[in-house]
Amino acid sequence: MDSLTLAKTAAGILDAKKADQINVIRITNVSSLGDYFVIANGTSSTHVHALADELEVKLKEQGVAPARVEGYRSNSWIVLDYDDVVVHLFTTDARDFYDLDRLWADGEKLSLTFIPN
Repeated sequence: MDSLTLAKTAAGILDAKKADQINVIRITNVSSLGDYFVIANGTSSTHVHALADELEVKLKEQGVAPARVEGYRSNSWIVLDYDDVVVHLFTTDARDFYDLDRLWADGEKLSLTFIPN
């Protein structure tokens, strides 16, 4: 699965699980960290964990597993690193605090067309 398809598929999975404010940002021209960031938030820490769990399960069904998962013990954020696509999941307060959307404003925010999962 190429990185754009992975990013859009991840966004679609998160949307189906009722994630809020889903953004996909192409970062290839501004960073060597990867190709895309997917940023979304849940309504609570429980919802953030459910989003991470659903994403991991659904992508593993398609043969894609994260290289690393960080923040799972946190009550406010989780990062799933799929090498070229990094998924950031936050509670609303944590997203406002870290403000990755502003930090990566030089990247290209994609208009979302979800790939059904």
